[in-house]
Amino acid sequence: MISPVDYMLYTPLLPDVAGGVVDARFVAVPLANSLRGVHAVRGRVDAVDFTGDTLTYRDPEERSHSMSWDRLVLTPGSVTKLFDVPGLARHARGLKTTAEALYLRDHFVEQLELANIEDDPRVAAARRTVVVVGASYSGTELVAQLRALADAAARQMGFDPGAVRFLLLDLAEQVMPEVGKKLGDAALKVLRRRGIDVRLGTTLKEAHADHVVLSDDSRIDTHTIAWVTGVTGAPLIQDLGLPTEKGRLKVQPDLQVPGHPGVFAAGDAAAVPDLTQPGKITPPTAQHATRQGKVLARNVAASLGHGSAKEYKHRNLGLVVDLGPRYAVANPLNIHLSGLPAKAVTRGYHLYAIPRGVNRWAVSLAYLTDALFARSVVSIGLSSEDDAQFTASEGIPMPKTG
Repeated sequence: MISPVDYMLYTPLLPDVAGGVVDARFVAVPLANSLRGVHAVRGRVDAVDFTGDTLTYRDPEERSHSMSWDRLVLTPGSVTKLFDVPGLARHARGLKTTAEALYLRDHFVEQLELANIEDDPRVAAARRTVVVVGASYSGTELVAQLRALADAAARQMGFDPGAVRFLLLDLAEQVMPEVGKKLGDAALKVLRRRGIDVRLGTTLKEAHADHVVLSDDSRIDTHTIAWVTGVTGAPLIQDLGLPTEKGRLKVQPDLQVPGHPGVFAAGDAAAVPDLTQPGKITPPTAQHATRQGKVLARNVAASLGHGSAKEYKHRNLGLVVDLGPRYAVANPLNIHLSGLPAKAVTRGYHLYAIPRGVNRWAVSLAYLTDALFARSVVSIGLSSEDDAQFTASEGIPMPKTG
């Protein structure tokens, strides 16, 4: 296995990391511990030669290596989808890696601390303003967790929590369309009740170091911009020269790449046909990626003469969305839940889905600590501004507009 990192990241809990609920170590599952007998190689694949059945990769010290294969499995995952918004890549940060989540938390806390000693009221207000672009479940969870972190900071630092301003933007007409209108509307009411300014039909036009310009030409002074508008396949997918759909590699229902026997793909990087909804592809969620992995293993083994192959088919079991203290929305098996019942289901699901006992235990203790004690509001400085840039943290080439 070739991977640029030595762990599997449980991305659904990154908003909890950014909000100071869960330690970043607890959402990272070590490959060496989880994949006994698998030779793990630290590296980033640069090129794939389908004619010669070889690939080249760079190790952490930028040395180039080559490797051949009998079977090739492409699961490079996804990265944040960027658009040609001036200043976006330079001044905004995503939420796909621990570096980004840690930076958002540390940067936000630092801005609150600086605002507390700022003499200029306008600058202080800008430091206490957060703009989150993307009202899907990830962006909505992020703004809810940062709101809770701001409330904890206000109690500990002695300022009015109402002075911290949050804007959640999205071009869509609904918050979290993934969970349906009923739960989306319930979440919207909770967000607005907590003082979050949700602006639908609105997005980012320009990003600057101390302000943003919205699509309606209004200006918002801010020092914190989070871009959580969705994902696309990892950059490697575009370099393969193979057919893609919505930035993801086209595959057959059995997860093989068409025209390339012995080459498979799955997860966020693959456009897997959704056999439960003809004409559509499965969404890039952890729920599908986990289950595709099991089918993928079976089909690779079948291609080597062990067992029989099968097509991937999985009916969506629903989504869970954590909206901060005492509230969540969820639709398990199409049963609509909100409030504390949804909160219990949401946290129970995450504890079930994290693929390692030690991590489950650590996250459960983090949940218990968050329920019984005030959040720890500290800026540790583990991730720098440069570490959290899209190019460094996700490997996304810098767009021309910057």
